[in-house]
Amino acid sequence: MLRIEKLEKQYRTGDRALRGVSFEIDAGQIVGLIGPSGAGKSTLIRCINRLVEPTVGRIHLKEIEITSLPRAGLRRARRRIGMIFQEYALVERLTVMENVLSGRLGYVPFWRSFTRRYPQADIDKAFALLDRVGLVEHADKRADALSGGQRQRVGIARALEQDPELLLVDEPTASLDPKTSRQIMRLIREICIERTLPTIINIHDVLLAQQFVERIIGLRAGEVVFDGPHAALDEELLTRIYGEEDWTAMRHQAEEDAREEAEVAAFEAAREERLAGMV
Repeated sequence: MLRIEKLEKQYRTGDRALRGVSFEIDAGQIVGLIGPSGAGKSTLIRCINRLVEPTVGRIHLKEIEITSLPRAGLRRARRRIGMIFQEYALVERLTVMENVLSGRLGYVPFWRSFTRRYPQADIDKAFALLDRVGLVEHADKRADALSGGQRQRVGIARALEQDPELLLVDEPTASLDPKTSRQIMRLIREICIERTLPTIINIHDVLLAQQFVERIIGLRAGEVVFDGPHAALDEELLTRIYGEEDWTAMRHQAEEDAREEAEVAAFEAAREERLAGMV
């Protein structure tokens, strides 16, 4: 489905964000990108759909070489690549339904998008997607009235409205609490399995990656230093990817988050028990 060959990105400042990155992804495979800040994860995601222009290398999506496409061809190719953003990238003043339907902008004439008169088939599909992500009752709400987890669900539905052949996900849980993060990762995984949709997820939380992603690619300083099943990630490999100090701090933070979540769950359970006793 996706083949990346010796991809490099060097900025005008001279900084090299990617250094000879190569890998392939099969149909239906869910891949997690991990690595410390500055490792090149977001740059790699954005190079695939050419939101960032690679300096060297090739990217093939099925039969199309993305890196050689002219502007018109790139617009058509981007319709085949869905994107879920860290900060949601919703139009706050529009409704949930209007944000989801914006996933069809690459398919409808300008006048339809400008007047927001989408074909009925697109509207029906948007309702079905909102039902799938658990937001159909919020279809007419403005996006700025939603919680962070709900906004990310809108972003998921919008990406799927494109009918993508490849899904790119850039740190979908960075702004969410641990419980909501697991819900969002579980939802993404379930939908991708249902649709046999190949997916690359840039994720900062190693434990979430190990829980929900079958294959992990570890980047450090723009280079691939690990590519394999999540079960193969041990302390030594994680230290190699993140460095001793970063990995230890990340592990301690994950343990603290788990303790806090357990305390909240225990408090809620005790409160429900007290309320049940009062009835």
